[in-house]
Amino acid sequence: MKIFKQFLDSYINSSIHIALSCFALVNITNLMLNIKNDISVAWFAFFGTIVGYNFVKFDALARANKNKMRTQLKAISAFSFVSLLLVIFYFFKLQYTTKIGAAFFLVLTILYTLPFFPNTKNARNWAGLKIYIVAICWVGVTVILPVLNSEISLQNSFYIIVLQRFLLIFSLILIFEIIDLKMDDPHLKTVPQQIGVKSTKILGFVLLIVFCGLGFFNINGNINGNFNINFNINGNVNVQFIELLLNYVIAIVIAIFLYFSNENRSKYYTSFWVESIPIFWWILLVLFQ
Repeated sequence: MKIFKQFLDSYINSSIHIALSCFALVNITNLMLNIKNDISVAWFAFFGTIVGYNFVKFDALARANKNKMRTQLKAISAFSFVSLLLVIFYFFKLQYTTKIGAAFFLVLTILYTLPFFPNTKNARNWAGLKIYIVAICWVGVTVILPVLNSEISLQNSFYIIVLQRFLLIFSLILIFEIIDLKMDDPHLKTVPQQIGVKSTKILGFVLLIVFCGLGFFNINGNINGNFNINFNINGNVNVQFIELLLNYVIAIVIAIFLYFSNENRSKYYTSFWVESIPIFWWILLVLFQ
């Protein structure tokens, strides 16, 4: 059991799990928009997430304890370096416009981590902005980059999916902010710090309802955005209706995690289980396509 816990901690701390969530969301976008599967964007997102999250989590710690780095931190640093090389490799496989988009979200990540000017805080510590920056980066990497790389035309269905993904990511981050309420600096002005835990949960529920409602305008995210629910000759429900139902399933799962979230939950509540939701969603979509 101890060995399993050590493995699980290393798996989570190295950001592999959160990277799989990002990888899953890219592939969900591909399925919903009928984009030809392009592994370049998915793997760029996977390794980029590892590099970005490890940089955010361990940069300050490594610089403050250069001579006291633990073995795990050294291993994660080496793993992050290899991931960085793979990010560069897949970056050069992207379309030109996708590279521009990727560079923009890279700047946002750096801005989130490091102060750009002397005597200023990084964006992670800007009051009230953290949740928006994180949500925008996730939407950019998991929706905008795949679309840019596919060079499909941007029509209403794309914008609906962007809004849906933002609402979904925002709701997931609310769970993290509730769990981290005791540890977060009061000056961060996170959503729970400003409106309280109960109101934060209500906000999350409302956002999830809007997320589900938007699905009626763009059930399967196809480019023409046609609304079409029917049954085939054998009585089987078509793919569009299944995707709509899966939207509800995922929204309900997130709502349950949000409802039971509190400051005393284990770190695995968010760092493993909540971060598994996109992976679970992707698996369901693949199984029912």
